[in-house]
Amino acid sequence: METKTTLISPAQKDEQLGYCQKIHAMWNSQGFTPKAYVETYGCQQNEADSEKLRGILIESGYAITDSAEGADVVVMNTCAIREHAEQRVFGNLGALTHTKRRHPGQKIFLCGCMAGQDHVVERIKKSYPHVDGVFSTHHLWQFPEILYRVLNQGKRVYYVQDEPGSIIEGLPQARDSKLKAWVSIMYGCNNFCTYCIVPYVRGRERSRASADILAECRSLIDAGVKDITLLGQNVNSYGKDLAENVDFSDLLRMISEIPGEFLIRFMTSHPRDAGKKLFDTMASSPKIAKQLHLPFQSGSSRVLKAMNRHYDREKYLEAVNYAKSRMPDLVLTSDVIVGFPGETEEEFEETISLIEQVRYDSLFTFIFSPRKGTPAASMDDPTPKEEKNRRFDRLCAVQNAISEEIHNSYIGKTMRCLVDGTDKDNLTARTEGGRLVRFCGDRSLVGSFRDITITGATTWSLTGTLKES
Repeated sequence: METKTTLISPAQKDEQLGYCQKIHAMWNSQGFTPKAYVETYGCQQNEADSEKLRGILIESGYAITDSAEGADVVVMNTCAIREHAEQRVFGNLGALTHTKRRHPGQKIFLCGCMAGQDHVVERIKKSYPHVDGVFSTHHLWQFPEILYRVLNQGKRVYYVQDEPGSIIEGLPQARDSKLKAWVSIMYGCNNFCTYCIVPYVRGRERSRASADILAECRSLIDAGVKDITLLGQNVNSYGKDLAENVDFSDLLRMISEIPGEFLIRFMTSHPRDAGKKLFDTMASSPKIAKQLHLPFQSGSSRVLKAMNRHYDREKYLEAVNYAKSRMPDLVLTSDVIVGFPGETEEEFEETISLIEQVRYDSLFTFIFSPRKGTPAASMDDPTPKEEKNRRFDRLCAVQNAISEEIHNSYIGKTMRCLVDGTDKDNLTARTEGGRLVRFCGDRSLVGSFRDITITGATTWSLTGTLKES
Protein backbone atom coordinates (compact mmCIF):
# COMPACT_ATOMS: atom_id res chain seq x y z
CA MET A 1 0.00 0.00 0.00
CA GLU A 2 1.23 3.49 -0.90
CA THR A 3 1.56 5.76 2.14
CA LYS A 4 2.69 9.17 0.88
CA THR A 5 -0.18 11.65 0.67
CA THR A 6 -0.83 13.23 -2.71
CA LEU A 7 -1.27 17.01 -2.53
CA ILE A 8 -3.33 18.22 -5.47
CA SER A 9 -1.98 21.54 -6.75
CA PRO A 10 -4.13 24.54 -7.76
CA ALA A 11 -2.99 23.95 -11.37
CA GLN A 12 -4.24 20.35 -11.26
CA LYS A 13 -7.56 21.52 -9.82
CA ASP A 14 -7.87 24.17 -12.53
CA GLU A 15 -7.22 21.50 -15.16
CA GLN A 16 -10.16 19.48 -13.80
CA LEU A 17 -12.41 22.54 -13.77
CA GLY A 18 -11.35 23.08 -17.37
CA TYR A 19 -12.82 19.69 -18.23
CA CYS A 20 -16.09 20.85 -16.58
CA GLN A 21 -16.11 23.92 -18.84
CA LYS A 22 -15.49 21.79 -21.95
CA ILE A 23 -18.37 19.45 -21.07
CA HIS A 24 -20.65 22.40 -20.32
CA ALA A 25 -19.75 24.02 -23.66
CA MET A 26 -20.47 20.77 -25.48
CA TRP A 27 -24.00 20.57 -24.08
CA ASN A 28 -24.58 24.29 -24.71
CA SER A 29 -23.61 23.82 -28.35
CA GLN A 30 -26.36 21.21 -28.63
CA GLY A 31 -28.93 23.44 -26.92
CA PHE A 32 -29.52 20.68 -24.37
CA THR A 33 -29.50 20.47 -20.57
CA PRO A 34 -28.59 16.90 -19.56
CA LYS A 35 -29.72 15.28 -16.31
CA ALA A 36 -27.60 13.51 -13.70
CA TYR A 37 -28.46 11.24 -10.79
CA VAL A 38 -26.13 10.44 -7.86
CA GLU A 39 -27.05 7.55 -5.55
CA THR A 40 -25.25 7.37 -2.20
CA TYR A 41 -24.62 4.38 0.06
CA GLY A 42 -22.96 4.33 3.46
CA CYS A 43 -21.54 6.89 5.82
CA GLN A 44 -21.59 10.66 6.17
CA GLN A 45 -18.22 10.90 4.40
CA ASN A 46 -19.86 9.33 1.36
CA GLU A 47 -22.67 11.89 1.64
CA ALA A 48 -20.07 14.66 1.63
CA ASP A 49 -18.32 13.08 -1.35
CA SER A 50 -21.63 12.92 -3.22
CA GLU A 51 -22.12 16.64 -2.66
CA LYS A 52 -18.82 17.16 -4.51
CA LEU A 53 -19.90 14.81 -7.30
CA ARG A 54 -23.12 16.79 -7.73
CA GLY A 55 -21.15 20.03 -7.65
CA ILE A 56 -18.90 18.81 -10.45
CA LEU A 57 -21.90 17.69 -12.50
CA ILE A 58 -23.66 21.04 -12.08
CA GLU A 59 -20.43 22.81 -13.07
CA SER A 60 -20.42 20.59 -16.17
CA GLY A 61 -23.89 21.73 -17.20
CA TYR A 62 -26.03 18.96 -15.73
CA ALA A 63 -29.30 19.36 -13.86
CA ILE A 64 -29.57 17.05 -10.85
CA THR A 65 -32.52 14.66 -10.89
CA ASP A 66 -33.88 12.25 -8.29
CA SER A 67 -34.11 9.14 -10.45
CA ALA A 68 -31.88 7.04 -12.68
CA GLU A 69 -34.71 6.74 -15.20
CA GLY A 70 -34.00 9.10 -18.06
CA ALA A 71 -30.79 10.44 -16.51
CA ASP A 72 -27.88 11.06 -18.88
CA VAL A 73 -25.36 10.29 -16.14
CA VAL A 74 -25.80 7.93 -13.19
CA VAL A 75 -23.17 7.80 -10.44
CA MET A 76 -23.33 5.15 -7.73
CA ASN A 77 -21.22 6.20 -4.73
CA THR A 78 -20.73 2.99 -2.81
CA CYS A 79 -19.94 1.60 0.64
CA ALA A 80 -17.82 -1.49 1.37
CA ILE A 81 -18.31 -1.79 5.14
CA ARG A 82 -20.73 -4.75 5.04
CA GLU A 83 -21.55 -7.51 2.60
CA HIS A 84 -25.25 -6.57 2.52
CA ALA A 85 -24.39 -3.07 1.27
CA GLU A 86 -22.21 -4.50 -1.52
CA GLN A 87 -24.86 -6.96 -2.67
CA ARG A 88 -27.47 -4.20 -2.74
CA VAL A 89 -25.18 -2.14 -4.96
CA PHE A 90 -24.63 -5.02 -7.36
CA GLY A 91 -28.39 -5.63 -7.52
CA ASN A 92 -29.15 -1.99 -8.25
CA LEU A 93 -26.27 -1.78 -10.70
CA GLY A 94 -27.70 -4.74 -12.60
CA ALA A 95 -31.10 -3.05 -12.75
CA LEU A 96 -29.51 -0.13 -14.59
CA THR A 97 -29.24 -2.30 -17.68
CA HIS A 98 -32.95 -1.55 -18.16
CA THR A 99 -32.63 2.24 -17.76
CA LYS A 100 -29.71 2.22 -20.22
CA ARG A 101 -31.68 0.12 -22.70
CA ARG A 102 -34.45 2.73 -22.61
CA HIS A 103 -31.92 5.58 -22.78
CA PRO A 104 -28.87 4.28 -24.73
CA GLY A 105 -26.88 7.47 -24.23
CA GLN A 106 -26.86 7.03 -20.46
CA LYS A 107 -23.40 6.91 -18.89
CA ILE A 108 -23.02 4.88 -15.69
CA PHE A 109 -20.22 5.24 -13.13
CA LEU A 110 -19.38 3.32 -9.96
CA CYS A 111 -17.23 5.03 -7.37
CA GLY A 112 -16.66 5.10 -3.63
CA CYS A 113 -15.21 2.47 -1.32
CA MET A 114 -16.26 -0.57 -3.37
CA ALA A 115 -14.28 0.80 -6.31
CA GLY A 116 -11.12 0.55 -4.21
CA GLN A 117 -11.30 -3.27 -4.09
CA ASP A 118 -9.66 -5.29 -6.86
CA HIS A 119 -12.25 -8.08 -6.82
CA VAL A 120 -15.07 -5.56 -7.28
CA VAL A 121 -13.32 -3.91 -10.24
CA GLU A 122 -12.77 -7.30 -11.90
CA ARG A 123 -16.42 -8.22 -11.38
CA ILE A 124 -17.53 -4.94 -12.98
CA LYS A 125 -15.23 -5.53 -15.96
CA LYS A 126 -16.51 -9.05 -16.55
CA SER A 127 -20.19 -8.94 -15.57
CA TYR A 128 -21.40 -5.34 -15.91
CA PRO A 129 -20.51 -4.19 -19.45
CA HIS A 130 -23.05 -1.35 -19.22
CA VAL A 131 -20.89 0.42 -16.61
CA ASP A 132 -18.82 3.09 -18.37
CA GLY A 133 -16.41 4.11 -15.62
CA VAL A 134 -15.06 3.06 -12.23
CA PHE A 135 -13.05 5.31 -9.93
CA SER A 136 -11.93 4.92 -6.32
CA THR A 137 -12.18 7.55 -3.56
CA HIS A 138 -8.58 8.57 -4.34
CA HIS A 139 -9.63 9.70 -7.82
CA LEU A 140 -12.86 11.55 -7.03
CA TRP A 141 -11.09 14.84 -7.76
CA GLN A 142 -10.53 13.57 -11.33
CA PHE A 143 -14.21 12.94 -12.02
CA PRO A 144 -14.37 15.83 -14.58
CA GLU A 145 -11.56 14.21 -16.58
CA ILE A 146 -13.16 10.76 -16.26
CA LEU A 147 -16.53 12.04 -17.45
CA TYR A 148 -14.95 13.93 -20.35
CA ARG A 149 -13.07 10.84 -21.51
CA VAL A 150 -16.19 8.65 -21.42
CA LEU A 151 -18.26 11.24 -23.31
CA ASN A 152 -15.64 11.83 -26.01
CA GLN A 153 -13.79 8.55 -26.40
CA GLY A 154 -16.63 6.08 -25.94
CA LYS A 155 -14.44 3.67 -23.99
CA ARG A 156 -14.77 2.29 -20.48
CA VAL A 157 -12.32 3.87 -18.03
CA TYR A 158 -10.88 2.71 -14.71
CA TYR A 159 -9.20 5.09 -12.27
CA VAL A 160 -8.38 2.62 -9.50
CA GLN A 161 -4.62 2.87 -9.00
CA ASP A 162 -3.27 2.10 -5.52
CA GLU A 163 -2.74 5.46 -3.87
CA PRO A 164 -2.70 6.66 -0.26
CA GLY A 165 -5.29 9.30 -1.05
CA SER A 166 -5.15 13.01 -1.72
CA ILE A 167 -6.00 16.42 -0.36
CA ILE A 168 -7.64 18.93 -2.68
CA GLU A 169 -9.27 22.26 -1.90
CA GLY A 170 -11.86 24.18 -3.87
CA LEU A 171 -13.84 21.54 -5.72
CA PRO A 172 -17.44 22.56 -6.48
CA GLN A 173 -19.91 21.27 -3.91
CA ALA A 174 -23.71 21.15 -4.13
CA ARG A 175 -24.84 20.85 -0.51
CA ASP A 176 -28.05 19.04 0.34
CA SER A 177 -29.17 21.55 2.96
CA LYS A 178 -28.97 25.27 3.61
CA LEU A 179 -29.15 24.68 7.38
CA LYS A 180 -26.80 21.76 7.91
CA ALA A 181 -23.40 21.00 6.42
CA TRP A 182 -20.78 18.28 6.39
CA VAL A 183 -17.19 19.51 6.62
CA SER A 184 -14.48 16.92 6.04
CA ILE A 185 -11.47 17.78 8.18
CA MET A 186 -9.42 14.70 7.29
CA TYR A 187 -9.53 11.54 5.22
CA GLY A 188 -8.40 7.95 5.60
CA CYS A 189 -7.52 5.85 8.64
CA ASN A 190 -4.38 4.43 10.25
CA ASN A 191 -6.02 2.13 12.78
CA PHE A 192 -6.41 -1.09 10.77
CA CYS A 193 -9.08 -2.69 12.93
CA THR A 194 -9.04 -6.35 11.90
CA TYR A 195 -12.65 -6.29 10.64
CA CYS A 196 -12.51 -3.01 8.70
CA ILE A 197 -11.81 -2.38 5.03
CA VAL A 198 -11.67 1.44 5.29
CA PRO A 199 -7.86 1.91 5.52
CA TYR A 200 -7.46 -0.20 2.40
CA VAL A 201 -9.98 1.73 0.29
CA ARG A 202 -9.66 5.28 1.71
CA GLY A 203 -5.93 5.34 2.37
CA ARG A 204 -3.89 6.62 5.27
CA GLU A 205 -4.86 9.52 7.54
CA ARG A 206 -4.35 12.94 6.04
CA SER A 207 -5.54 16.22 7.53
CA ARG A 208 -6.67 19.40 5.85
CA ALA A 209 -4.91 22.60 6.92
CA SER A 210 -6.75 24.31 9.76
CA ALA A 211 -6.89 27.60 7.82
CA ASP A 212 -8.79 25.89 4.98
CA ILE A 213 -11.26 24.30 7.40
CA LEU A 214 -11.83 27.58 9.25
CA ALA A 215 -12.39 29.43 5.97
CA GLU A 216 -14.98 26.84 4.90
CA CYS A 217 -16.78 27.05 8.25
CA ARG A 218 -16.83 30.87 8.16
CA SER A 219 -18.30 30.77 4.67
CA LEU A 220 -21.01 28.33 5.76
CA ILE A 221 -21.91 30.36 8.84
CA ASP A 222 -22.06 33.56 6.79
CA ALA A 223 -24.43 31.73 4.42
CA GLY A 224 -26.80 30.88 7.28
CA VAL A 225 -25.77 27.31 8.12
CA LYS A 226 -26.70 26.52 11.72
CA ASP A 227 -25.43 22.96 12.21
CA ILE A 228 -21.93 21.89 11.10
CA THR A 229 -20.71 18.30 11.40
CA LEU A 230 -16.96 17.78 11.18
CA LEU A 231 -16.12 14.49 9.47
CA GLY A 232 -13.24 12.04 9.61
CA GLN A 233 -12.75 8.32 10.04
CA ASN A 234 -11.06 9.23 13.34
CA VAL A 235 -11.36 12.95 14.01
CA ASN A 236 -9.28 12.65 17.19
CA SER A 237 -6.22 11.94 15.02
CA TYR A 238 -6.62 15.27 13.24
CA GLY A 239 -3.38 17.22 12.82
CA LYS A 240 -0.89 14.43 13.55
CA ASP A 241 0.38 14.60 9.98
CA LEU A 242 0.50 18.40 9.76
CA ALA A 243 3.49 20.67 10.24
CA GLU A 244 1.34 23.10 12.24
CA ASN A 245 0.92 22.44 15.96
CA VAL A 246 -2.86 21.95 16.13
CA ASP A 247 -4.90 18.96 17.26
CA PHE A 248 -8.60 18.22 17.05
CA SER A 249 -9.47 19.93 20.34
CA ASP A 250 -7.64 23.05 19.16
CA LEU A 251 -9.59 22.95 15.89
CA LEU A 252 -12.91 22.62 17.73
CA ARG A 253 -12.08 25.59 19.90
CA MET A 254 -11.06 27.75 16.92
CA ILE A 255 -14.29 26.97 15.04
CA SER A 256 -16.38 27.65 18.14
CA GLU A 257 -14.84 31.14 18.35
CA ILE A 258 -16.22 32.14 14.92
CA PRO A 259 -19.00 34.74 15.44
CA GLY A 260 -22.54 33.53 14.79
CA GLU A 261 -25.31 31.31 16.05
CA PHE A 262 -24.51 27.69 15.22
CA LEU A 263 -23.68 24.26 16.63
CA ILE A 264 -20.66 22.08 15.88
CA ARG A 265 -20.86 18.29 15.87
CA PHE A 266 -18.31 15.71 14.83
CA MET A 267 -17.86 12.07 14.01
CA THR A 268 -16.34 9.65 14.39
CA SER A 269 -14.19 9.53 17.52
CA HIS A 270 -11.91 6.60 18.27
CA PRO A 271 -11.82 5.76 22.00
CA ARG A 272 -8.04 5.31 21.89
CA ASP A 273 -7.55 9.00 21.14
CA ALA A 274 -10.56 10.53 22.95
CA GLY A 275 -9.12 12.09 26.08
CA LYS A 276 -9.69 14.72 28.73
CA LYS A 277 -8.61 17.63 26.53
CA LEU A 278 -11.37 16.81 24.03
CA PHE A 279 -14.07 16.50 26.69
CA ASP A 280 -12.91 19.66 28.47
CA THR A 281 -13.06 21.54 25.16
CA MET A 282 -16.57 20.23 24.45
CA ALA A 283 -17.74 21.26 27.91
CA SER A 284 -16.23 24.75 27.61
CA SER A 285 -18.27 26.05 24.65
CA PRO A 286 -22.04 26.35 24.17
CA LYS A 287 -21.45 26.11 20.42
CA ILE A 288 -20.08 22.56 20.65
CA ALA A 289 -22.98 20.12 20.84
CA LYS A 290 -22.98 17.90 23.90
CA GLN A 291 -23.23 14.87 21.67
CA LEU A 292 -20.58 12.19 21.33
CA HIS A 293 -20.45 9.17 19.03
CA LEU A 294 -17.84 6.90 20.62
CA PRO A 295 -17.84 3.39 19.11
CA PHE A 296 -16.99 0.64 21.57
CA GLN A 297 -17.67 -2.37 19.25
CA SER A 298 -17.47 -4.94 22.07
CA GLY A 299 -17.64 -5.02 25.86
CA SER A 300 -15.01 -7.76 26.05
CA SER A 301 -11.35 -6.76 26.40
CA ARG A 302 -10.26 -10.00 24.71
CA VAL A 303 -12.47 -9.35 21.70
CA LEU A 304 -11.31 -5.73 21.55
CA LYS A 305 -7.72 -6.95 21.38
CA ALA A 306 -8.65 -9.38 18.58
CA MET A 307 -10.28 -6.42 16.80
CA ASN A 308 -7.03 -4.41 17.16
CA ARG A 309 -8.91 -1.55 18.81
CA HIS A 310 -6.00 -0.36 21.04
CA TYR A 311 -8.10 0.04 24.21
CA ASP A 312 -9.81 -2.27 26.67
CA ARG A 313 -13.14 -2.19 28.49
CA GLU A 314 -11.67 -0.35 31.47
CA LYS A 315 -10.06 2.41 29.40
CA TYR A 316 -13.28 2.89 27.44
CA LEU A 317 -15.36 3.22 30.60
CA GLU A 318 -12.81 5.62 32.08
CA ALA A 319 -13.22 7.91 29.06
CA VAL A 320 -17.02 7.73 29.15
CA ASN A 321 -17.19 8.42 32.87
CA TYR A 322 -14.97 11.49 32.54
CA ALA A 323 -16.98 12.80 29.59
CA LYS A 324 -20.22 12.42 31.55
CA SER A 325 -18.71 14.10 34.61
CA ARG A 326 -17.85 17.15 32.51
CA MET A 327 -21.13 17.10 30.53
CA PRO A 328 -23.98 15.65 32.62
CA ASP A 329 -26.47 16.07 29.76
CA LEU A 330 -24.20 14.38 27.20
CA VAL A 331 -26.02 12.41 24.52
CA LEU A 332 -23.88 9.34 23.91
CA THR A 333 -24.19 7.00 20.93
CA SER A 334 -22.00 4.16 19.73
CA ASP A 335 -21.38 1.29 17.32
CA VAL A 336 -21.34 -2.37 18.35
CA ILE A 337 -20.58 -5.57 16.46
CA VAL A 338 -22.27 -8.82 17.42
CA GLY A 339 -20.74 -12.17 16.52
CA PHE A 340 -17.12 -11.20 15.91
CA PRO A 341 -15.14 -14.40 15.14
CA GLY A 342 -14.60 -16.37 18.34
CA GLU A 343 -16.95 -14.27 20.49
CA THR A 344 -18.30 -16.50 23.26
CA GLU A 345 -21.63 -16.23 25.03
CA GLU A 346 -19.82 -14.89 28.10
CA GLU A 347 -18.11 -12.21 26.01
CA PHE A 348 -21.41 -11.24 24.45
CA GLU A 349 -22.81 -10.87 27.97
CA GLU A 350 -19.93 -8.47 28.69
CA THR A 351 -21.20 -6.34 25.82
CA ILE A 352 -24.72 -6.38 27.27
CA SER A 353 -23.41 -5.40 30.71
CA LEU A 354 -21.44 -2.49 29.24
CA ILE A 355 -24.55 -1.22 27.45
CA GLU A 356 -26.55 -1.45 30.68
CA GLN A 357 -23.78 0.32 32.61
CA VAL A 358 -23.21 3.18 30.14
CA ARG A 359 -26.86 3.58 29.06
CA TYR A 360 -26.45 4.87 25.53
CA ASP A 361 -29.07 7.12 23.99
CA SER A 362 -28.93 4.95 20.88
CA LEU A 363 -26.71 2.40 19.16
CA PHE A 364 -25.80 1.46 15.62
CA THR A 365 -25.81 -2.33 15.78
CA PHE A 366 -24.26 -4.77 13.32
CA ILE A 367 -23.75 -8.49 12.93
CA PHE A 368 -20.13 -9.21 11.95
CA SER A 369 -19.67 -9.12 8.19
CA PRO A 370 -16.38 -10.56 6.87
CA ARG A 371 -14.63 -8.22 4.42
CA LYS A 372 -12.28 -9.78 1.90
CA GLY A 373 -8.72 -8.61 2.50
CA THR A 374 -9.08 -7.96 6.23
CA PRO A 375 -7.49 -10.19 8.93
CA ALA A 376 -10.87 -11.00 10.53
CA ALA A 377 -12.13 -12.54 7.29
CA SER A 378 -9.77 -15.49 7.78
CA MET A 379 -10.36 -15.95 11.52
CA ASP A 380 -12.05 -19.11 12.80
CA ASP A 381 -15.74 -18.30 13.25
CA PRO A 382 -17.59 -21.26 14.77
CA THR A 383 -20.72 -19.43 15.97
CA PRO A 384 -23.78 -20.30 13.83
CA LYS A 385 -25.66 -17.54 12.06
CA GLU A 386 -28.81 -18.36 14.06
CA GLU A 387 -26.95 -17.79 17.32
CA LYS A 388 -25.58 -14.47 16.08
CA ASN A 389 -29.10 -13.42 15.11
CA ARG A 390 -30.38 -14.35 18.58
CA ARG A 391 -27.66 -12.28 20.25
CA PHE A 392 -28.34 -9.39 17.90
CA ASP A 393 -32.08 -9.41 18.69
CA ARG A 394 -31.39 -9.51 22.42
CA LEU A 395 -28.92 -6.63 22.23
CA CYS A 396 -31.41 -4.52 20.26
CA ALA A 397 -34.17 -5.23 22.79
CA VAL A 398 -31.92 -4.17 25.69
CA GLN A 399 -30.87 -0.96 23.94
CA ASN A 400 -34.39 -0.09 22.74
CA ALA A 401 -35.67 -0.28 26.30
CA ILE A 402 -32.89 2.04 27.47
CA SER A 403 -33.53 4.47 24.62
CA GLU A 404 -37.22 4.61 25.48
CA GLU A 405 -36.47 5.22 29.18
CA ILE A 406 -34.07 8.05 28.35
CA HIS A 407 -36.56 9.64 25.95
CA ASN A 408 -39.33 9.41 28.55
CA SER A 409 -37.09 11.27 31.00
CA TYR A 410 -37.18 14.26 28.60
CA ILE A 411 -40.93 14.74 29.09
CA GLY A 412 -41.55 18.05 30.82
CA LYS A 413 -38.14 19.48 29.97
CA THR A 414 -37.70 22.53 27.76
CA MET A 415 -34.90 22.10 25.23
CA ARG A 416 -33.25 24.45 22.74
CA CYS A 417 -33.72 22.92 19.30
CA LEU A 418 -32.90 23.78 15.70
CA VAL A 419 -36.09 23.74 13.64
CA ASP A 420 -34.89 21.96 10.51
CA GLY A 421 -37.86 20.88 8.40
CA THR A 422 -41.38 19.57 8.07
CA ASP A 423 -43.08 16.18 8.41
CA LYS A 424 -46.60 16.26 6.98
CA ASP A 425 -48.46 18.80 9.14
CA ASN A 426 -45.71 19.01 11.76
CA LEU A 427 -42.40 20.78 12.02
CA THR A 428 -39.27 18.82 12.86
CA ALA A 429 -36.40 19.92 15.04
CA ARG A 430 -33.23 18.51 16.56
CA THR A 431 -32.11 18.88 20.13
CA GLU A 432 -28.50 19.79 20.85
CA GLY A 433 -27.95 16.06 21.31
CA GLY A 434 -29.40 15.30 17.89
CA ARG A 435 -32.74 13.86 19.07
CA LEU A 436 -35.66 14.27 16.64
CA VAL A 437 -38.61 16.37 17.89
CA ARG A 438 -41.96 16.83 16.11
CA PHE A 439 -44.19 19.76 17.00
CA CYS A 440 -46.82 22.09 15.57
CA GLY A 441 -45.77 25.53 14.38
CA ASP A 442 -45.52 27.94 11.50
CA ARG A 443 -43.14 27.01 8.68
CA SER A 444 -41.43 30.38 9.06
CA LEU A 445 -39.72 28.90 12.13
CA VAL A 446 -37.58 26.60 9.97
CA GLY A 447 -33.97 27.66 10.27
CA SER A 448 -34.21 29.10 13.77
CA PHE A 449 -33.28 27.89 17.24
CA ARG A 450 -36.36 27.61 19.48
CA ASP A 451 -37.21 26.42 22.98
CA ILE A 452 -39.51 23.39 22.82
CA THR A 453 -41.17 21.73 25.80
CA ILE A 454 -41.16 17.94 25.41
CA THR A 455 -44.62 16.42 25.86
CA GLY A 456 -44.23 12.86 24.56
CA ALA A 457 -41.65 10.25 23.65
CA THR A 458 -41.10 7.00 21.78
CA THR A 459 -37.98 4.85 21.39
CA TRP A 460 -36.94 6.84 18.35
CA SER A 461 -38.29 10.39 18.66
CA LEU A 462 -39.90 13.08 20.81
CA THR A 463 -42.95 15.31 20.50
CA GLY A 464 -43.30 18.77 21.97
CA THR A 465 -44.85 22.20 21.98
CA LEU A 466 -43.25 25.52 21.19
CA LYS A 467 -42.51 27.50 24.33
CA GLU A 468 -44.09 30.92 24.19
CA SER A 469 -41.50 33.69 24.11
